[in-house]
Amino acid sequence: MEIERWERSEEISDAEKKVIQETWSRVYANCEDVGVSILIRFFVNFPSAKQYFSQFKHMEDPLEMERSLQLRKHARRVMGAINTVVENLNDSEKVSSVLALVGKAHALKHKVEPIYFKKLTGVMLEVIAEEYANDFTPEVHGAWTKMKTLIYTHVTAAYKEVGWAQ
Repeated sequence: MEIERWERSEEISDAEKKVIQETWSRVYANCEDVGVSILIRFFVNFPSAKQYFSQFKHMEDPLEMERSLQLRKHARRVMGAINTVVENLNDSEKVSSVLALVGKAHALKHKVEPIYFKKLTGVMLEVIAEEYANDFTPEVHGAWTKMKTLIYTHVTAAYKEVGWAQ
């Protein structure tokens, strides 16, 4: 079975890790607002993803979503997990461990289809690129593309590990 190119994790060089960490430090300074922007865009672009969230699955209005305490709480959790990965880019075991926990929880407890991680990481990259356009050079974009692939690859590996059947 051929794995599509997007799903193969490319090695992130030390220079790219530094670029990711520098960019992320600016993003994470506004973690809740950026996280909320990412989740709102994700739910607007992929409304079927809301089915996994009983607290806000019926919300259509982005302003209502923005005011949702549950959405804000989830945004902080998402950003916190990404922060842990970014902070530990030089420790591949820690990165694998964190993303395996995320993958297993979403597979076993929440029953989230793994394709939503591909969609979410794509939206994350779009929002960061727009909100930090001055910092988002082609070099930064390339490094973050590898980062989103790393997240998706590790999360879906956890799905396979627990025997996820679609």
